[in-house]
Amino acid sequence: MSHCLWLPAPADWTLLCDDVHVWRADLDRPESQVRSFQQLLSADEVSRAARFHFQKDRHRFIVGRGLLRMILSRYLDVVPSQVRFDYTAYGKPVLAPMSVQETVSFNVAHSDRLALYAVTRDRAIGVDIEQIRSGIDYEQIAEHFFSPTENVLLRSLPAELRSIAFFTCWTRKEAYIKAHGEGLSLPLDQFDVSFIPGEPARLVHTMGDSSKASRWSLHELHPGSGYVAALAVEGHGWRVTCWQW
Repeated sequence: MSHCLWLPAPADWTLLCDDVHVWRADLDRPESQVRSFQQLLSADEVSRAARFHFQKDRHRFIVGRGLLRMILSRYLDVVPSQVRFDYTAYGKPVLAPMSVQETVSFNVAHSDRLALYAVTRDRAIGVDIEQIRSGIDYEQIAEHFFSPTENVLLRSLPAELRSIAFFTCWTRKEAYIKAHGEGLSLPLDQFDVSFIPGEPARLVHTMGDSSKASRWSLHELHPGSGYVAALAVEGHGWRVTCWQW
C-alpha cells in the first residue's frame, strides 16, 4: 500500500502476528483533555512533563504519553494506568514484562503537533515523522550523517526536489535506527535507504552484514500535508493499517 487511508478507530482491536497498526494523533488538545491525560501518567512521567519550559511542549508530552497508554491498554486489555514501561540501554521504551502480553512491540515518533504510534507483535518496529521545514542546511547535515552513496544521489536531484528527498531519507534512516534498537551506536552512514521521489521505500544496503538489508522492510507513510514519515519493520509478509485517533 503506497498511501495510507487513516481510518477511524476500530471496534475490534485484535492484533494478529502479521498485523502492523499505525496510529496518527494531533497532540494539540484542549486544556480539559490535557488534564484528563495527565491523570493516566506515572509519577516519573508527570515529573518529566514538569521539566518542559514551555507550556505547549509540556502539554504535547502529556497528551503524547497519555495517548500511548490508551492505545497500548486496548491491545493489552488493561487500564491505561497499568501500562508499565522499561527502557533499553539505548533509551528505547519497551513494555515491562506482563506475561504473554509483552509480545506487543511499539514505537513512537512526533514532530510539531503530529504523533505516530506503531504497534505490532513479535517483531521489531520503528517509526519516524518529520515536518518539512525550510531554513535548515540539509545538504550540510546530509554530508555529516548520510552515506557517500546517498549524498551522491541527493546532489544529483534537481534543486527543487532535494529538500523533500532529504527528509524522506532522514525519516527512513531514523525509522530503521529506532527499530534496530541500538540508537546512534548504529551510525546513520553505515546503511543506505531509497529516497528518490517515486521510488518504493526499502533498505538498500547495510555495511558489515550485507544480508541484514533483506531481513527488514521499509514502508512510506503519508501523515499529512507538510510531513513525511516512514515505518521500519523486521521481516516481511506483514500488512499495515493506519488509524486516526
